Amino acid sequence: MSAKLRLSIHSYWGAEMTAGAPVARWAHPTRSSAAIFQLKASGLRLARTVAQIGRAPPRLGRPADRAVFAAVAGAIATPLWSGAAAERAFDEGKVHNLRRAAMSLDGLLIPAGATFSFWRQIGRPVRARGYVVGRMLREGCLVPSEGGGLCQLSNDLYRAALEAGCQVLERHPHSRIVPGSRAEAGADATVAWNYVDLRFSPDRDLLLGVKLTAESLQVSLHARAAAPAPRRADPKDVAPLAFARSCASCDEVDCFRHESGEVATGGHTAFVVDGAWPEFTRYVAGRRGEGDVIALPLDGRRWGRARYGWETAGFSEVIEAPLQAARRALAWRTTPVQGPARRLAEVRTSAAIAAALAPRLGPKITDLAVSQSLAPFLWRGGWLGGRTFRVLMSRLPIADLEARLDAAFAAHPDRATLADYRAHAWLVESEAEALAAAEAVVTPHAEIAALFGARAVRLPWDAPPAPAWTPGAGVIAFPGPTVARKGAYEVREAARRLGLAVRPLGAQLEGQGFWDGVRIAPPAGDWLAGVAAVVHPAVVEEAPRRLLAALAAGVPVIATAACGLDPHPGLTLIPPGDADALTAALGRA
Repeated sequence: MSAKLRLSIHSYWGAEMTAGAPVARWAHPTRSSAAIFQLKASGLRLARTVAQIGRAPPRLGRPADRAVFAAVAGAIATPLWSGAAAERAFDEGKVHNLRRAAMSLDGLLIPAGATFSFWRQIGRPVRARGYVVGRMLREGCLVPSEGGGLCQLSNDLYRAALEAGCQVLERHPHSRIVPGSRAEAGADATVAWNYVDLRFSPDRDLLLGVKLTAESLQVSLHARAAAPAPRRADPKDVAPLAFARSCASCDEVDCFRHESGEVATGGHTAFVVDGAWPEFTRYVAGRRGEGDVIALPLDGRRWGRARYGWETAGFSEVIEAPLQAARRALAWRTTPVQGPARRLAEVRTSAAIAAALAPRLGPKITDLAVSQSLAPFLWRGGWLGGRTFRVLMSRLPIADLEARLDAAFAAHPDRATLADYRAHAWLVESEAEALAAAEAVVTPHAEIAALFGARAVRLPWDAPPAPAWTPGAGVIAFPGPTVARKGAYEVREAARRLGLAVRPLGAQLEGQGFWDGVRIAPPAGDWLAGVAAVVHPAVVEEAPRRLLAALAAGVPVIATAACGLDPHPGLTLIPPGDADALTAALGRA
């Protein structure tokens, strides 16, 4: 950058030049000074644009394999929230802007010798691209500005680049000290679209990581090997800098930028949900507060879809996915598909719903309750960063689920449906990361809750009305569906040994002739009529609704711990995949 342009930038930030060093001063902002500021900024933007014609650094991409970048070359974490009540609204805006910028940077590969440019990668931070109003340093004051707050990210990138031994090609210090920032140590790097940039170049391939936890911004650079890199010294800024003034606390009430009004009192919760389990609807209804929102694929009550029948009264806003995503949410549930096709349709639908809802979760949303089906996609997209969140869990984590199915398939390789679908590795990883970062998991399922210890919020199962039961002998009901993971093979084997009739209540997924050699007792009216017991020796089970109804009616139930039930009179628990244990339990029943 030319000396003339550097002088213009220092002048722009409100600093005098004395013996080559900027000396901080502060002048009362006026409308004319603001107009001059905008005029200078426009000229500098134009100058940078012209200077970069044909010479702009290329946009960086993401590597095919991120796992090879295992060595941390440089890392820093800084707090997201100032803790000042007067700044709360702008903290929320800043965090939202950091969240949006992190989506553009996380996972980038910076090849050896390449130039990383902050603005080349992020682009212009305007509302049309998802950015909101935060704080920006202008004319010695911290003022509201669209896209404000990104200097925290540039500060941390600069520090991480120095630790990783990168050559800093362009860096500009702030003209004022922002309390709590790197400017206090003279190790900061300000940015302003597009002429005040941060640029650096590594001497080896580096992977950039930018993530937000609920409390901090985490920036890191990763190398393939832990070879030591030359640590670059911080170029300390010798100019005496004054602290920046904030419009939220400044007593210059006659300034044209002065703000007045009520102080923000904190963020709100969004309930980002999919299927409406009765346990979760009660939980949401009991947790919602003033200003909270509910985001769902579609309003099931309005459209007559019981699966999405969430109670929406009392929320300040009901966010529905756009029509296209809502249609996708319904498509697989109205199309007669099973097995791998159904699982794949569920994944694609959840991805579409998450993508439709996430951009509408504004900066005021600082806390989330998220359905498990949507959590991996929101996490992978960066939408959970800078927020506390809980996951409403309806099934085992994918990693645990697939490990259990793999073990069952290894024991019974003839049961092909045990291996008919496995999730992509990125989906398994994203869900695991989201669950690890969650403040809590919320579930009525006993086995799932046990996986998370103190972080589990255990809900009671919904107590269904007791159905009519006419006791009988020699007939067992099997909630099904007829598929290996629900214990169908064990039920068939026990029925053959004991000469029992089976009443299958779900879809037939194991092919024609599966029940050959077993007498089938189709339901005539009520499904419990003439039943001696209900059996469900499942390998995995999400919602044991039939079992809960049977227990409410006083029917003996034989199931596995995978069904998620607590000890109950009339409930016998057996190991999954064990036909002998099922036969013995039926004999005793």
